[in-house]
Amino acid sequence: MQTTDMRRRFTREFKLGVVRQIDLGLKTKAQTCREHGLSPSLLDRWCEQVKEKGESAFKDPKEPSPEQRIKELEASLGRAHLELEFMKEALSILRNPERKSP
Repeated sequence: MQTTDMRRRFTREFKLGVVRQIDLGLKTKAQTCREHGLSPSLLDRWCEQVKEKGESAFKDPKEPSPEQRIKELEASLGRAHLELEFMKEALSILRNPERKSP
């Protein structure tokens, strides 16, 4: 018999949204559990994590900080810009073979 992981995975946004609805009194814990098929202990754990960590709850520890992500994107953009300039120069040389490269 083959076993499979039957656990569902929930996004950070989903977890925060569910806990916010409870905190704002829009839904009870019981309603939320029934609606989404959650166990009360799981929902209690999510509520406790949000209570302790606030908006930083459920963040992936491997996820880079916004500042780090900006640095990575800027570096990637710089590389792409250099590649584009290189390709433009190569294309102009191929179109005009008698032109000497600098």
